[in-house]
Amino acid sequence: MSKNYIYNMQIPKGKKIYFASDNHLGAPTMEASKPREKKFVAWLDDIKHDAAVIFLLGDLFDFWFEYKTVVPKGFTRTLGKLAEISDSGIPIHYFVGNHDLWMNGYFEEELNIPVYHQPKEFTFNNKTFFIGHGDGLGPHDKGYKRMKKVFISPFFKWIFKWGHPDIGMRIAQYLSVKNKLISGDDDATFLGEENEWLAQYSKEKLKEKHRDYFVFGHRHLPLNIDLNENSKYINLGDWITYYTYGVFDGESLVLKEY
Repeated sequence: MSKNYIYNMQIPKGKKIYFASDNHLGAPTMEASKPREKKFVAWLDDIKHDAAVIFLLGDLFDFWFEYKTVVPKGFTRTLGKLAEISDSGIPIHYFVGNHDLWMNGYFEEELNIPVYHQPKEFTFNNKTFFIGHGDGLGPHDKGYKRMKKVFISPFFKWIFKWGHPDIGMRIAQYLSVKNKLISGDDDATFLGEENEWLAQYSKEKLKEKHRDYFVFGHRHLPLNIDLNENSKYINLGDWITYYTYGVFDGESLVLKEY
């Protein structure tokens, strides 16, 4: 998909668009996150009957790294359900987050799910959606922005790739939980509508052109903030504390709890 391409679709009658973000499967341990994974898979199974499109806005996994011939162990239920839904013809779009930014082909090749590393614009029923994970956007996240430059550098990925997976995965999983810049623990505090930095970012983007909805994850808070009379910033919350998701019925986007 080209940088300036805008996905445009009329939703069939009775169908809906679904959005979810920030599952962090594998945290704090694989065993501890398994009940959350089963709940998420049950949700996917429920929505497949009327889903026109599904958006997953990042941090599905607490850590993910793709070696040339190896991917992380686990998440079988989730990957199998995504494969089933994708194979049935329902489009799924994935935006990488700060915990799974090293995705590199597995979802596209094995699940037929396009993966985006930057926010994208979509149009459904003449409503415009600006969609992304949300990390590193706006005036906040300065420490993370510096760290991300290191993480996505070819040299750093090369070093990690050539280490033994058992060692590399153990270090990465430890940092993913313990390092607050990576874990996002500080992101789960509401700053007030005027100070929410993704709301500030959305307002700046509105100066370029109108969008009806700005939809992000990353903050781990279910938020629905009016940017003006005709535009909203929606944050999807998470599947750790809130179990919230977004649903667009062709006319309006609302947050619901599962």
